[in-house]
Amino acid sequence: MRTPARPPLDGLKKRLDRARAEVTPRDGFLRETFVLPRTDARLKAKEWFERWPKQAYWTTIESWFERPGDVIEFTIRRLPAAD
Repeated sequence: MRTPARPPLDGLKKRLDRARAEVTPRDGFLRETFVLPRTDARLKAKEWFERWPKQAYWTTIESWFERPGDVIEFTIRRLPAAD
């Protein structure tokens, strides 16, 4: 008697990856993560704070990490609209 073959899991893996990518926190903030050299990271953060001022959009750097090679990975968040 032979053991049945395992079913292919490619479709399930694709669905799981798609569902995980769509998961967003439900706190109302929009987030974007950047991985940039230090000077470009500063310019990008400055651009965000000029475009979406902290006082109106609650813009803030949520987290940041120094990566090898003077690269900064950071997540910035803001509200979708000013009140």
